Amino acid sequence: MSTLPHDNWFTDDSFWETFEFAMFTPARFESVPEEIDAVLALTEAQPGADVLDLCCGPGRHTLELCRRGCHVTGVDRTAHYLNKLRESAETEGLTPELVESDMREFVRPDGFDLVINMYTSFGYFEDPAEDRRVARNIYESLRPGGVFLLETMGKERLANIWRDSNWRREEDGTIVIEERRVTRDWTWIENTWTIIREGRQQSFSLAHRVYSAAEIKALFGECGFSDVRVFGSLQGDPYDNNATRLVLVARK
Repeated sequence: MSTLPHDNWFTDDSFWETFEFAMFTPARFESVPEEIDAVLALTEAQPGADVLDLCCGPGRHTLELCRRGCHVTGVDRTAHYLNKLRESAETEGLTPELVESDMREFVRPDGFDLVINMYTSFGYFEDPAEDRRVARNIYESLRPGGVFLLETMGKERLANIWRDSNWRREEDGTIVIEERRVTRDWTWIENTWTIIREGRQQSFSLAHRVYSAAEIKALFGECGFSDVRVFGSLQGDPYDNNATRLVLVARK
């Protein structure tokens, strides 16, 4: 069984549910405290800050920020992930606000001290104007002096490590195959993700825009941010040939 390519692949809940095991592994949950240490250091967020975790998924960072005493709003369009996050929060006695919404629609003027968008959750839309719309929503949702942090995979890093395909076998024997190609003059990546489990194959097509450091800085500068910096990791390393991620920090 496979899904047909479509512009709105990210609205297909079956994709997020099918590949949840591959995207949100135990190791990714274990790395969260260190990641949040780095986020708070880079953004200089204060205890008790009002934080928006935009595209929060199953809430790895939402939960950790709540544990640190922040007032957190988690926004995602996938009800399955929000339901899992709600259950996890209740188990720990945590009380994040959870909102089911498309990132193009969610805006809360002057509502937050910090907005985060982690794990390559930006650039899914066919029309680049919709990325600008999201950036404007983020700007408007921040209070004066508030900070936005984006963590993604930059174009430069991708070009350095590029492979047309890769595969791996999970502990339960499931095979995961990722195939990809660059299009539109190195601004767009088209992917096919396939799992083979118990003799059955299922494939999904997905695509997203990929930004260089200069391009992402320009986008957020044009949307009103006055102080925009990029780093090569959450630890604040330079964005150079040794960068592992593209981390943008923009202040309103």
